[in-house]
Amino acid sequence: MATHAVRDVRDIALLGHRAAGKTSLADALLFEAHAVDRLGRVDDGTSAVDTDPDEKRHHFSIDAHVLHAEHAGKHLNILDAPGSPDFIAGCLESLAAAETAVVVVSAVAGVESHARRMFEAAGKQGLGRVVVINKLDADGVDFPKVLAEVREAFGRQCVPFNLPVGCGAAFTGVACVLDPPAAAGCGVDPLAVREQLIDAVVEADEGLTEKFLSGQGVTPQELEAAIPPALAAGTLVPIFCTSATKDVGVKELLDALERYGLSPNDARRRTAGVEPTAAGEFLGQVFKVVNDRYVGHLSFIRVLAGTLTPHHTVFSVNSGRTVKVGTLLVPHNGGFEPTPQAVPGDIVAVAKEDGLHVGDTVAFRADAPLLPAIPFPAPMFGLALAPKARGDEQKLAAGLHKLAEEDPTVVVTHDPHTHETVVSGVSQLHLDVIRERLLHRFDVDVTAKDPTVPYHETVVVPGGAEHRHRKQTGGRGQFAEVHLRVHPLDRHITTQAQLEERFANKGRFEKLRSVRYDPAYNFAFLDHTVGGSIPVNFLPAIEKGCKEVLDRGPLAGYRMQDVAVEVFFGKSHDVDSSEAAFKTAGRVAFRKAVLATRPALLEPVVKLEVTVPTRFAGAVLGDLPARRAHVLDQTALAGDRTCVTATAPLAEVARYAAQLGGLTQGQGAYTLELSHYDPVPASVQSQVVAKAGRQTVEDE
Repeated sequence: MATHAVRDVRDIALLGHRAAGKTSLADALLFEAHAVDRLGRVDDGTSAVDTDPDEKRHHFSIDAHVLHAEHAGKHLNILDAPGSPDFIAGCLESLAAAETAVVVVSAVAGVESHARRMFEAAGKQGLGRVVVINKLDADGVDFPKVLAEVREAFGRQCVPFNLPVGCGAAFTGVACVLDPPAAAGCGVDPLAVREQLIDAVVEADEGLTEKFLSGQGVTPQELEAAIPPALAAGTLVPIFCTSATKDVGVKELLDALERYGLSPNDARRRTAGVEPTAAGEFLGQVFKVVNDRYVGHLSFIRVLAGTLTPHHTVFSVNSGRTVKVGTLLVPHNGGFEPTPQAVPGDIVAVAKEDGLHVGDTVAFRADAPLLPAIPFPAPMFGLALAPKARGDEQKLAAGLHKLAEEDPTVVVTHDPHTHETVVSGVSQLHLDVIRERLLHRFDVDVTAKDPTVPYHETVVVPGGAEHRHRKQTGGRGQFAEVHLRVHPLDRHITTQAQLEERFANKGRFEKLRSVRYDPAYNFAFLDHTVGGSIPVNFLPAIEKGCKEVLDRGPLAGYRMQDVAVEVFFGKSHDVDSSEAAFKTAGRVAFRKAVLATRPALLEPVVKLEVTVPTRFAGAVLGDLPARRAHVLDQTALAGDRTCVTATAPLAEVARYAAQLGGLTQGQGAYTLELSHYDPVPASVQSQVVAKAGRQTVEDE
């Protein structure tokens, strides 16, 4: 493959709500760029993008797909992200590797919740944004109404770059606003739109702004040159009109992405100090991992700076591991082909390197700057899985490990008390697909228990307890005595500095000797002992014993958070005391102290966005309070639809897909994301605790 300059690279993420036609658009772009010789279709299984058997079966994307095309001298990397919020990991991976985000909106359904979410996420990451109104060939399309909805939802900086010539069955082409015809746009004035476009473009250029305000005309050449900077600055979000399945407007979109799309040179820097030059020091990030049935483990690397060549040693800055890179691969005709080098903006795959994980920073030296981690939401639904066939436990473990490598929103844990393998995911559909992939890809059929809600435990008031651990079985015995107090800790504390300022200080604990903080649990361990009552070398063992309780709280066995432990007294024996004895004493004392206070359950609360035809809005609004939900907003959308925003306990909406379908005759859609944790009502807590079975404190 020929080499290319950094300025000729275009990294483009295709995003949007499910059924907006995003994958069909990816197929059409590949076809127009002559990367494939036929226009693939999702519905008949001929898509060049959705090649996974599970995707063909469901008729929607599950993973992000990395595609490649050459067009007009530009090197295009196209990332087709899933449209369902259930598979949001692929969307966030795509954003991490792109300069330009193309948000696809259905002209039939209008701006849907996942499209809004992706538009906002792209803006927060400083990407250039483009909106595509697709499916303009559908019956009953009202283009002015859809355009107004897009501008209402995404902002007035969204301006059509071209307008449809005809709508519905009469949609035959597009007219460019830079050189507007006398009439086009299905009721939209092209001259007025051109003025809006000029306003958005010149806003990012002081010289053009002064020229424009002084009454001087802006030439087409000046306007075109100013489009990429306006796109990078966010003052312009161009709107394009297409029908992907009929290949109308796609060539014009491809030409615009080639001509105006951001290169690594144009885009806002992802991190300070990283210049996208081929001559600089190599720095890249692993944004996607695939376990291919034929090629094996593939790590996709987006190059941010410098040049990567085959058979080069790199470091994972995150883990410190050394990795010998083999052949560099790029996507080609549904497979891969080797490339001699990768420059900033390039996306390459490295085969058979199991030591690289999603989010890893890779460089030629171990002390290179660490790039920001890719933000992924915490999984909120859990299933306990077990193989149906005896002897398949190892196959299950291996399959889950590979799926979790590919999808950072999949978390696999093993409960040592119940001996269950628990898989957590974003939604019920997400977990269903995991089960399907275990069967189809790894030949493991599993049984599953109902999703479990990840409650947390905490303390509400301070309390204390002590425990003496003593055993004598001949020879050297075991002895340790620990006195401690537990305190509720403000959940808004996130750092050691905040902890010391707001809580763990001499003003509150006069003889405080040291404090250690664990942000994962918002847990603080305070050494408030005096006079050497506990030798200092045993304090880490006490802390370790307390942390064992954090993973399985004493109230109902759930993870603990927002708690501080103050060790203030104890006793030891010159011969019989040991780290193991103090770990046991600390663990049991901590559990006693928690149960002696008012331990409380915290439940995950999610933000819920429900989009339904307006005639069903009343049914949804009437149903939500019964689920302990709080309605925050109600917005009228185009197409006689309503969006209801609310917060609700996850336990009440864990199976909301089926319930919403019943309320709306299958015409409703929703998204949810974790908002925060709140105390559960007393009646709910008693039910959860009774179901879990209260644990007893054992005097070990």
